[in-house]
Amino acid sequence: MALPSLLQHLRILEDAGVITSSKQGRVRTVTLRPGGLDIVHLWLGEQRTPAENQADRLGIHLVRTISKET
Repeated sequence: MALPSLLQHLRILEDAGVITSSKQGRVRTVTLRPGGLDIVHLWLGEQRTPAENQADRLGIHLVRTISKET
């Protein structure tokens, strides 16, 4: 990945409040903000139950399909 592309991605993460960055001389330090990924964690938690339910239904369907074939 080219440096300008990387910096663009980092700028987007910084604008979203996920990271902070500071520059001292030629060195840029990027840090994950405390709680920066909390919203992602909440969203994943909300998605987990429907996804688990779908996986359970798929498992039941596969068991029934295999049982009928044997």
